[in-house]
Amino acid sequence: MPTLQLDILVVPTYSTLTMAVADASTYPTTPPNVTSPSIEINVPNFGIVNLPFVVNQLNVFSSSNLGITPVGINDPLPDGIYYLKYSVAPANVNFVEKTIMRVDRLQEKFDGAFMRLDMMECDRAIKTQSKVELTTISFFINGALAAANNCATVEANRLYLQADKMLNNFLRNNCGCSGNNYATVTTYY
Repeated sequence: MPTLQLDILVVPTYSTLTMAVADASTYPTTPPNVTSPSIEINVPNFGIVNLPFVVNQLNVFSSSNLGITPVGINDPLPDGIYYLKYSVAPANVNFVEKTIMRVDRLQEKFDGAFMRLDMMECDRAIKTQSKVELTTISFFINGALAAANNCATVEANRLYLQADKMLNNFLRNNCGCSGNNYATVTTYY
């Protein structure tokens, strides 16, 4: 007979508006006979919220049910480090904790910059430099995720802020393309 082994997975939703947490636990009975399943989520800059958790299901959270915005209004969730704790009674014995870093808002901004690059009319040298800059920004984003996955929260935040700063600068400079990169020469015959 299997023993109780709690586990959760944070599943990508590819949306800045939602965070999905799947129950990946092993329960001793089918259907699970557990009491008071709940999840505690520490949302960056907003504090801790404790919510009911549906076992053997994908639980989807938004700014509304996390208490960030009023019910029915869903704003993008903040990027940053989230601490999650799934527990069943007795909660002081039966729990699992996860730490994740959300970068969905930054990734959305990065995707927009990347798509703008492909649509711009840049000369080859400027386009090559822009690709190098975007690749560097991508490395910083991935570095932030790797640091967060290894409990290096200070480093994760530092890398995230650097990526955001570089991306803002990239967008502000519009990849150096102004449409006036080429001088027109008038030829008289």
